Amino acid sequence: MKFDETYDRACKDPEGFWAEAAENVHWYRKWDRVLDNSDAPFYRWFTGGQTNVCYNAVDIHVANGRGDQTAIIHESPVTNSQQTLTYRELRQRVSRFAGMLKANGVGYGDRVIVYMPMIPEAVISMLACARIGAVHSVVFGGFAANELAVRIDDCQPKMIVASSCGIEPGRVVEYKPLLDSAIEMAAHKPDACIIFQRSQAEASMIDGRDIDWVDAISQVDDVDCVPVLATDPLYILYTSGTTGQPKGVVRDTGGGIVALKWTMKNIYDMNPGEVYWAASDVGWVVGHSYIVYAPLFNGNTTIVFEGKPVGTPDPGVFWRIVSDYRVKVLFTAPTAFRAIKREDPNGEYVGKYDMSSLRYLFLAGERTDPDTLIWARQQLNVPVIDHWWQTETGSAICSNCVGIEQLPIKDGSPTRPVPGWQLRAVDDDGHPVETGEIGALVARLPLPPGTFPTLWNAKERFFESYLGHFPDHYESGDAGYIDEDGYVFVMSRTDDVINVAGHRLSTGAIEEVLASHPDVAECAVLGVNDALKGELPLGCLVLNSGVERDVSEIISETVQLVRSNIGPVAAFKLAVVVDRLPKTRSGKILRATMKKIADNTPWRMPATIDDPAILDEITAAFASIGYPKS
Repeated sequence: MKFDETYDRACKDPEGFWAEAAENVHWYRKWDRVLDNSDAPFYRWFTGGQTNVCYNAVDIHVANGRGDQTAIIHESPVTNSQQTLTYRELRQRVSRFAGMLKANGVGYGDRVIVYMPMIPEAVISMLACARIGAVHSVVFGGFAANELAVRIDDCQPKMIVASSCGIEPGRVVEYKPLLDSAIEMAAHKPDACIIFQRSQAEASMIDGRDIDWVDAISQVDDVDCVPVLATDPLYILYTSGTTGQPKGVVRDTGGGIVALKWTMKNIYDMNPGEVYWAASDVGWVVGHSYIVYAPLFNGNTTIVFEGKPVGTPDPGVFWRIVSDYRVKVLFTAPTAFRAIKREDPNGEYVGKYDMSSLRYLFLAGERTDPDTLIWARQQLNVPVIDHWWQTETGSAICSNCVGIEQLPIKDGSPTRPVPGWQLRAVDDDGHPVETGEIGALVARLPLPPGTFPTLWNAKERFFESYLGHFPDHYESGDAGYIDEDGYVFVMSRTDDVINVAGHRLSTGAIEEVLASHPDVAECAVLGVNDALKGELPLGCLVLNSGVERDVSEIISETVQLVRSNIGPVAAFKLAVVVDRLPKTRSGKILRATMKKIADNTPWRMPATIDDPAILDEITAAFASIGYPKS
């Protein structure tokens, strides 16, 4: 098999494998060492090499005659507008904005926070930072002022680039008051803020600090790309930490380019010139990797989407965009498809559009339950590829690498490890568990290029959080099992494996059964404290639109489903029906917060929550079945 040959080569000769992949990247100076293990377990790739992310994403395509190809399509149903930029136009706008950064004192190694909605200027800001060797840190637009202040103090930006507002369905979210409040809270003060004014809400400016993007851009010169070291940081992306202190995940330059460009052909089977759409946000890692960098490295057309899977204006917006722009690969989160399925369970909107261009649907972001995957496959009639990755890894750990060889799909599995990844399922002491038994999923070091080399200014925390528990291995924080064919099944976070009367059960496995009920649109299962059994599973069910059956009957049926599919050992008897689940803005269900509410343990409002009011509804639903217990 072609995949087996590729995978074996990456395992046996990682330096030769990745050096070959690196030949497809533009280098100002080749590397001294492909893999530097002089400070193991802190490995580095392509040490001594010099390159530039922006050159590889933009300038190289103009130089190679692709300047008139569309690079970016901005599709904004919330403003009813569309915009396109060719690679030549993108280079002009990026080089000019880089000139504005430089004119205001930003240079090599300086940090720049980008606080923007899904507009082309967000992408331009990121690329402009990379062009001059500055390190960008994108903070999701509309993030709370306190959380933005924490990030300002941690990365100490020389400048902040922001928009006056973002636009949500039915409302305008003003960013500037949040930004001003965050800077007031922060101990570190940026030298300046560049503000892109949107017509939906014009921001007031502070003299001496704030710069109007449009007014200032005409007064600066274009600048060329600056060679930087392969080991220099490209960006810092903050992810929530268990201590409440955000972790600044660092992505390096050379490894990031090599890995992401390699994935576009080998994982996603994308050819230069084709249209690729990652329906995410630049504030998340998917947006960094697959809205901005990987598609542009590969010479694709990428879509920047300012909207929602439902409500902008209907559950057919994804299909319209695929049809209008002849999208070849769509990549989004399972939660987006659950939302579409809930609003349009029979897939009536899919039939309204020409979907013939679509080759694959890729899902990631949280575990894909088989029911959602099967529904998507039936509606779109294309392979639906679940793949598993994390903010820390920057691209997939496990995937069906359709550009190498499409392997048989097993519903519920992100297939096998991607070349460069060697995975094991282990117990708490690091010993391999039996085939098919749930354990902690760990990866053998060194990790492949493009993964994070450290946390920003927190090398010890990096080691303690990821490398210290299982020697010579990366601790993913996810639990799952590996079957006899080497397929990986990611069932839950390691802290979501619950212990019911001595039996270790995956909440993901129970969710899989609940999601198979025809009336259930999506669900979440928590392990709540129980004096007798230690923990009991509690299910939160969201029903499909239009379901009018008696709720108690549906709950009884789900209890029986779990009993039939998992067995009495699951002790599943507790369930509530809710209108919606609390989620982060990226679509992850806030199971840990829900558990704390049910257990009556201290909790704080998650900074990333999409709508805080949902937690009041969850609290009331738990109270209706006697939780938290007095």
